[in-house]
Amino acid sequence: MQLELKKFTLPLKHTFSISRESHDFQNTLIASLSLNGKTGYGEATSNPYYKISVESMIAEIEAIKSEIVDFEFTLPELFHKFLVDKNLSNFAICALDLAAHDLYGKLKEKPLYEIWGTSIDSYPTTNYTIGLDTIEKMVSKMKETPWPIYKIKLGTDDDVAIVKELRKHSDAIFRIDANCAWSAKETIFNAPILKDLGVEFLEQPLKADDWEGMEKVMHHSVLPVIADESCIVETDVEKCGLHFSGINIKLTKCGGLTPALRMIQKGKDLGLKVMIGCMTESTVGISAIAQLLPQLDYVDMDGAMLLSADIANGVRITANAEVVFPTEFGSGITLH
Repeated sequence: MQLELKKFTLPLKHTFSISRESHDFQNTLIASLSLNGKTGYGEATSNPYYKISVESMIAEIEAIKSEIVDFEFTLPELFHKFLVDKNLSNFAICALDLAAHDLYGKLKEKPLYEIWGTSIDSYPTTNYTIGLDTIEKMVSKMKETPWPIYKIKLGTDDDVAIVKELRKHSDAIFRIDANCAWSAKETIFNAPILKDLGVEFLEQPLKADDWEGMEKVMHHSVLPVIADESCIVETDVEKCGLHFSGINIKLTKCGGLTPALRMIQKGKDLGLKVMIGCMTESTVGISAIAQLLPQLDYVDMDGAMLLSADIANGVRITANAEVVFPTEFGSGITLH
């Protein structure tokens, strides 16, 4: 295979803030794998919370580049196992695993969802994320992008007041993501108020390792709670089964589509709702997520919608929240 790595800086439409950080752009790594005249593309974004930079991912991959180039590619799953055995970070593995899947689909001349035996006749609607900001700016962002489902980032002393104000301006479904900023007591207290305000579920209200607190929340919250920071890799799914109503899988965190497919099945086996989330990826990463849509209960794949400039063509989301799948095979990605 031929391998190419390239860093891109993706500009955001608005400053994006959550409870622990803010940024105006997103650095991302695009990996391309080529074989027999076909090229597959994968992506992994940098993330300070997990101490991952584009430069660190490139250094990891470059260290084994000759082995990747010499790898006899047949199935993405075998390539993924090879990468895991090389002890790369999950973020670096994700970029390569997504590229391998896109390449595989293009070589087989089928979209991935078809290879996996699923149909795109029915799929969940993505939410649109409203980053933490002043109430005025959060309202403005909602009005700028009318949408049927909003994910609202919280983590302040006035979270309920924020939701009450936003509700005055939209009848959309709300999902709340506190990004580990609440206590168990706060979550249980807020839940009935937020439910009355049309909130569908809470995402990761407590710190990732507060399992005791989450047990209390599971017994007393009137709203379902979805794990995010508590569900990073495959081995986390079973533990989340006892402490959450569902899981939010991030391809970058778990290491790509290969483990995500197993996590989806494990989550379903445990009776959990299954969601895939994004990390403000370009259309490269979003197109990979879209291939999983028929298998999901919820999805957060608005990353490319939050950008002021994209770098690829692939899956497109219309103003009516419909997903337009490309005619390209694999994940359907071509770079601009």
